[in-house]
Amino acid sequence: MENLLTIFLFISIFLFATAGLYIYMLRDKEVEKRLSYYLDIENRFKERKSQNTSSKDLKDFLKNSNEYIREIMKRGMPAKDQKRINQQLIAAGVSLKPEEFIAARAFFAVVTGLMFQILFKNAIFLLIGVVLGAYLPKIWLSAKRQRRVDKFNDGLADMITTIVGSLRAGYSFSQALKTVSEESESPIKEEIQTLLNELNYGISLEEALNNLKTRMPSVDLELMIHAILIQRQIGGNLSLILEIIVNTIRERKKLQRHVRTLTAQGRLSGRVIAGLPVVIFFIMFSMNRDIVMEFLYNRTGQIAIGIGVVMCLIGFFTMNRITKIEV
Repeated sequence: MENLLTIFLFISIFLFATAGLYIYMLRDKEVEKRLSYYLDIENRFKERKSQNTSSKDLKDFLKNSNEYIREIMKRGMPAKDQKRINQQLIAAGVSLKPEEFIAARAFFAVVTGLMFQILFKNAIFLLIGVVLGAYLPKIWLSAKRQRRVDKFNDGLADMITTIVGSLRAGYSFSQALKTVSEESESPIKEEIQTLLNELNYGISLEEALNNLKTRMPSVDLELMIHAILIQRQIGGNLSLILEIIVNTIRERKKLQRHVRTLTAQGRLSGRVIAGLPVVIFFIMFSMNRDIVMEFLYNRTGQIAIGIGVVMCLIGFFTMNRITKIEV
């Protein structure tokens, strides 16, 4: 028993001594690490600087390449097309340049064409995919622009009401616009702020209002701008004129909502006419691909598909034209 205790005590002392020595050596390593951290700081700074330099060189190369490509595309576009696309991008609230938008259309055309080729393995569908991909960004831009203009028109009556209240409180027209930019929501806030910035840069009020009309193609806004410009030329009570315009806009909105309710069935019929054949085609393609591909490779089938597409487009545009009533 005493021998066991002696062995146990010896092992314990050995373990404690080993642990103490290990802790002491580990502490020395920690001190060494700290010293090497501060002593080797110059070398690490040089390595980091070289890495940053290489990263900066790569970024500069990519940036210069991007600018070079954009400059080539910009020179290849007519100035008239650049101005038109730029106006559409600004009206839609998209922070892209015309050449970037054209590059996006080309990218979507290539990607969609390759997807259709991989999916259908047919040159006709490759062409359809390229055309569809090229027009997808344009359709998206038109829809985004229309939504932004509609949102602007929805808040236009409240904006004019705020201007009328500010004018009656003794504010100038510029101060009334500043009040609108502070209290309104997007997109009215951004557009009025742009208008105020143009006035601060020295642009005349008439030119700034015409620029606003160009950015926001709205009939109600055009009515308000014409009233303001006429009042500045011949005089009159601007607050009273704007109040009449507000009442007119609200009545037109009420009538537009009533017309859209009455024509909802016709608009839905036009969309069904345009979309149902496409849905049926993809259902048939997923159920029996061989029959559909045989139909596509046949000359008679191709002519039938072309006639069907043309008739669907005619039906869609006809229904859309019938149900589109200008108020």
